[in-house]
Amino acid sequence: MHTLLKCGLPVKLIKTLAENLISSSLIRFIMTLLLHVLMLSLLSAGSARVVRDFETECGQFFANERSPTRFPGQQYRQLCQMHSYVDYYATFYDTFNKTPVYSAYRFEGIKHCRRHTSWYIEPQIDDNNGGPNVASEGSVDILVRGARQALNRDYYRSGYHKGHLAPVYLANSQRCARATFTLTNAAPQAPYFNSVWWWDVEKSLAEYLERGCYLQPVYIVTGVVPGTRYLNNRVNVPSHFWTAYCCLDQNNRCSDSWGVIGTNDDNSTIERMSVSDLEEELENLYGATFQVFQ
Repeated sequence: MHTLLKCGLPVKLIKTLAENLISSSLIRFIMTLLLHVLMLSLLSAGSARVVRDFETECGQFFANERSPTRFPGQQYRQLCQMHSYVDYYATFYDTFNKTPVYSAYRFEGIKHCRRHTSWYIEPQIDDNNGGPNVASEGSVDILVRGARQALNRDYYRSGYHKGHLAPVYLANSQRCARATFTLTNAAPQAPYFNSVWWWDVEKSLAEYLERGCYLQPVYIVTGVVPGTRYLNNRVNVPSHFWTAYCCLDQNNRCSDSWGVIGTNDDNSTIERMSVSDLEEELENLYGATFQVFQ
């Protein structure tokens, strides 16, 4: 300012220049701040909405918008699994066993999505007043954190993988793949069973569906059967993993469908069967009537 006065510039002009400089700096600061806020929102834009009826809220993931059997009881939650405010699949979650019962999703071709590195939790499972966004464990009050869902520490040195139900390989986009990395979509899975036997099921299924149900809507449900063991005395280790698909024809009937079930161990016995036979097997294992496609 003093230098400008010495140069003989009018005081009014000097004040105008100073105001413009301050205004420009302030605008740059605000724009930078908004950019950071936007980036943070995009990074945490995943959410899993706890809903009363996921047939109504996200029925697009069920064949003919009808979900598999939903067991009665206060321990169960219905989730519409979301990322960036778009629903990508639905999950029926068991808060007692702290594992999903099943996840339902659409197959739209092999997209070669990349795996994510971090696993999130669903705040609303533990805290009814929690926000809808999936988040790190630290975002939930320590007094209620993990009361009704698994945490990353439950898997630490457990000897089990976090086994996807809705898997990365069958995801319909990179955002969808990212949305699968929530512990509400995972259950303890034996390492070799996960990496070899069940991976082969997922890969073979995707390759077949891409050819065999070309241009048909494809619906898949993947679930688990509770076992007798627990991780950290909290998270149930399933006895079985199962999956089934349905390709709808123009009359909204399953023109092509099949099921697979495997024991959750490294020497797994995997059986391929009709959906009706799978439903019968699941009725025996669950001890209750169960329908995959209704």
